[in-house]
Amino acid sequence: MDYDILIIGSGPAGQHAAWQAARMGKRAAIIERKPKIGGAGLQTGTIPSKAMREVAYLLSRSGGMRQALSPDGRSRHGLLADAVRRKEAVIAQQESVILQRLLKHGVALIPGEASFIDAHTLQVADRAGNTRTLSAEVILLASGSRPRRPGNIPFDKKTVLDSTSILNLRHMPESLLVVGGGVIACEFVSIFAALGVQVCVVDSHAQLLEYLSEDVVGVLADSFLGMGVTFHMRERVREIRQEEHGTLTVLESGKEIRTDAVLYAQGREPNSGGLHVERAGIRAQDGWIEVNSHFQTSVPHIFAVGDLIGRPALASTGMEQGRAAVLHAFGGAAHVTAENLPMAVYTIPEISYVGKTEKEVQQENTPYVIGRARFKDSARGQIIGDAQGLLKLIVDTRNEKLLGVHIVGEQASELIHIGQLVMNLNGTVRDLISNVFNYPTLAECYKLAALDCTHQMETGKK
Repeated sequence: MDYDILIIGSGPAGQHAAWQAARMGKRAAIIERKPKIGGAGLQTGTIPSKAMREVAYLLSRSGGMRQALSPDGRSRHGLLADAVRRKEAVIAQQESVILQRLLKHGVALIPGEASFIDAHTLQVADRAGNTRTLSAEVILLASGSRPRRPGNIPFDKKTVLDSTSILNLRHMPESLLVVGGGVIACEFVSIFAALGVQVCVVDSHAQLLEYLSEDVVGVLADSFLGMGVTFHMRERVREIRQEEHGTLTVLESGKEIRTDAVLYAQGREPNSGGLHVERAGIRAQDGWIEVNSHFQTSVPHIFAVGDLIGRPALASTGMEQGRAAVLHAFGGAAHVTAENLPMAVYTIPEISYVGKTEKEVQQENTPYVIGRARFKDSARGQIIGDAQGLLKLIVDTRNEKLLGVHIVGEQASELIHIGQLVMNLNGTVRDLISNVFNYPTLAECYKLAALDCTHQMETGKK
């Protein structure tokens, strides 16, 4: 065999799999078809959108568009240029860090597109058309996903965009229609609304992020309304047409919406088509690779991790999946991924959660109480001016364990880890009460919400 392990894809899942294999003394190589490493996590998704979001967030905190633009007369196009520059600088720095780390661990980087010849052998074709054959004891698939691009949507990377092409805009549209109400859609609504674009949203559901708690999403929706966003909920797109000066979107209800640009953000597709997994005997469903609890495919020495296996399709979970798969493949120490995985939506304001929603708890008929703490009730919340922020605890009344934590507001993606640790360490709501938090901090909201829970349990209220 040429290598102990061949990894297809250099995104977060592939990187962490390679580092784990190298630390175990294995000969590891990553095959990457794109000219730059990092996958969607670094190049076209997670990092670039969050870098642009930071520029938009800082602007939203500065007192709004009018005040932000008046001192030096900068145009909105200048703001977009700032956001793009920040994005590109962060990508370049992260790319260097990842590259150095891989090389330091002795991981080989092989450019080209991989496809199976058989269960142990890959063919790799580079951009010049040259091919080579490589074999390995273990093969790990981490080729990720891409935005879903239905054939009836006239994508042109200028006026009709997906979540990848919108990151490369060089001219700010006056108006933008966003099709979708999921995580990616909401993050881009935040970015462009904060940069002064007139944004409208079309979504088939009754609320944005429809699987989340209504009160948490309500805070986000109020923020969007405050930034001038308009909503067309319970609506579907019939047609998108390009016009001389922008786009015309026709809804199934007959409504017509004209905007400079459209962002279509409804789902992603697996990057598995070119792998020819059938040659290795791997089972897949509509391109998504089927795996067991150890991330083994139907062929035991071939593993799949990250977006390629479907939900939750997060960079953080992909990293852990990559490590766990390699440990299992080479008989390393048992590795159990924590049950309670945190999720974050990098909107303005942020949303983050771990565990179950109130709807899920109700469906299971679990007796529970809800404890809430508003950021405005904490000194830190008052200092930073976050009047809308909310921290919500869902607690099992039988054993006082946390069933879920839901946060909307500044630093939600950081704060969530406190609740996550309590849940993973089998703590109770009283552990939050007995803990001492720095003063003034937003973390104090955990104690306020916990006290709200215990008060209800002691007084018999729900």
